[in-house]
Amino acid sequence: MLPAQDNELASMKIDVTESEGAYSVKAELPGVEKKDIDVQIDGRVVSINAKVERNKEEKEGERVIRRERYSGTFSRSFALGAEVDEASAKAEYKDGVLSLSLPKKSTGDRKRLSVE
Repeated sequence: MLPAQDNELASMKIDVTESEGAYSVKAELPGVEKKDIDVQIDGRVVSINAKVERNKEEKEGERVIRRERYSGTFSRSFALGAEVDEASAKAEYKDGVLSLSLPKKSTGDRKRLSVE
């Protein structure tokens, strides 16, 4: 697997596991709404993009001492060892965790070339 590309402002923690026929990806996206998640697959490269919007409420007479919660967009891209069957891939978002089921593309029968 190739190294990931991270946005410096926010990082997305992921776990990737592999079985004989598929990859499984779990990505932590706390505070993100399902409608603000975009997953793209291009061959063996998976890209996850998300947007977080936080209210910056400041009440009269209050001042912010520290603000650590991120607001904005962040993304993560990584390459897998085999191409993904995009048509069979599935994504589910529950309790702040994005779960991807990414079946590997069948390599098909190998063709033997005769040497002349």
